[in-house]
Amino acid sequence: MTPEEQAAIAYLRKPQAIRDRTHQLFDLCQADQLDHFACDLSKLGVVAQYVVETTQQLYPDFDVPFHSRWRHFGPRLSPLLVPRPAPGELPPQTAPTAKIEAARSQLDLAIISVLLDAGAGSQWQYQDFATNQTLGRSEGLAVASLRAFEQGFFSTDPTLLNQVDAAALQYLTEADLAQAFQVSEENPLVGLPGRLRLLQQLGTALATQPERFGANPARPGNLLNYLTERYGQTLDAGILLTEVIESFGSIWPGRVALADTNLGDVWSHPAFTDQGPGTTLVPFHKLSQWLTYSLVEPLTAAGITISNLDALTGLAEYRNGGLCVDLGLLVPKHSEVMGQPHLPGSPIVVEWRALTVVMLDKIGDCVRQLLNKSSEELPLIKVLEGGTWAAGRRIAKQLRPTGVPPIAIQSDGTVF
Repeated sequence: MTPEEQAAIAYLRKPQAIRDRTHQLFDLCQADQLDHFACDLSKLGVVAQYVVETTQQLYPDFDVPFHSRWRHFGPRLSPLLVPRPAPGELPPQTAPTAKIEAARSQLDLAIISVLLDAGAGSQWQYQDFATNQTLGRSEGLAVASLRAFEQGFFSTDPTLLNQVDAAALQYLTEADLAQAFQVSEENPLVGLPGRLRLLQQLGTALATQPERFGANPARPGNLLNYLTERYGQTLDAGILLTEVIESFGSIWPGRVALADTNLGDVWSHPAFTDQGPGTTLVPFHKLSQWLTYSLVEPLTAAGITISNLDALTGLAEYRNGGLCVDLGLLVPKHSEVMGQPHLPGSPIVVEWRALTVVMLDKIGDCVRQLLNKSSEELPLIKVLEGGTWAAGRRIAKQLRPTGVPPIAIQSDGTVF
């Protein structure tokens, strides 16, 4: 690996690279030099107002929690799986060792559940027999992964059900995963083989990185030890994202690679000219950022302060992106954009996602102005939760009975 390649890889793993490259495409959009999208900033106020209305419906006092996987589990978590922000809130009989073990279990659950959280498709549903609820999409995937976790599906130790270990993941079969997620011909889950490969490759990543994940067993939750030893009790959110990408980068299916290094959710765009390693690439790291957001609460519960949360970007996925299209902030330039499904690496999807990232920052600023709140009071992680993701789902349901996004993506179960 040349020094230039090494520097390019390090850069593309930082949230600043996401903002830099997406803003470059936004500048081209403003100059009418993109092929597939225009941007109508006059609609920004309309979108922000819609987000505020949605937030008020969900959180009338505007006390918005963080955007993370924990919101999807709802009240179903057992007490020791609930991330508690203050150590003093744990039961008096809970020893420090037990508190740390609870945090490891929380990390195990968050990591496995987020990695299984790519779009499920509109047909799949999960019947939660414990609550007699039928759930679809992200909530369904969350509860399905929670129930599997509680039953020891991801553990090889019958005495420690609430853990994820490398061996259990490596031995998973498609039939196992289909059973856990109630998949059948009548209840198809988009990208089931892709999800299985992701989990198996996660098992390999855990087993081959003992410095991060320990051994006997190697667990995702052992990242807690690694992060504490390396960074102490304060950790910048941007650095946490980079650590997440480096820890799990090898699990993603073969996409763009640089010097034989898999870059993950990073895609090329033809508007960029090749001026050296990585210069044509646009990073998004959607699932890695969703995972980073979802690690904040358990790490905080374990005594680590996560600083600089606004270093992370909005998530480049179909709910946030759909909101921008459905309310006219992003304007397709031709009928093909909405007329047929697209692969994640197509220039249409790359443009859509890039512009969405930029718009989310702008929407966040407008929402804070409407509510007279500072970025400390309402960081982007809360704007997303309150927020743009829910608003994207709401407007999709208003415009299309099935609630599908305005642009269709051919998902393999590992991107969105």
